[in-house]
Amino acid sequence: MFFKHESVIEASIEEVFAFHERPDAFALLSPPWEATDHPAAQQLKIGTVVKLRNRVGIVWIDIVAEHVAYEKNQRFEDVMTRGPFAKWHHKHLFLPDPKGCLLRDEIEYQLPLGVLGRLIAPLAVVPRLKRMFRYRHDVTRREVLAAAQRSPVS
Repeated sequence: MFFKHESVIEASIEEVFAFHERPDAFALLSPPWEATDHPAAQQLKIGTVVKLRNRVGIVWIDIVAEHVAYEKNQRFEDVMTRGPFAKWHHKHLFLPDPKGCLLRDEIEYQLPLGVLGRLIAPLAVVPRLKRMFRYRHDVTRREVLAAAQRSPVS
């Protein structure tokens, strides 16, 4: 299965990428309705392993992801090695746009339970991903624009 969410952020690719490298970025990008134990600040570089816990209903699930690709100001990617998905490969892409940076999240995923998982996805997974990535892109836009306003003009 495939999910994509993209937004244009009126800032440079470098500014948008820099936000994602901030130590507090993951905590800021975690929606308040998602119960998540945030890991300590992590790097985006290849080989970095991120461990966190996320509550789904009344159950806490351990999630482990590893960063498998990193090109500064272009992309970084993570793969879930443990968690609720049978497969999860998340690409964070930073692309040029006439108005600034096109931020694109692409996720290749597979739910457990085969056919049943594929039937559940449109009802349970896709709406949750859409809501979460709208939130994440809104936070990214807010934080990048706020940082630009704080920076002295050259």
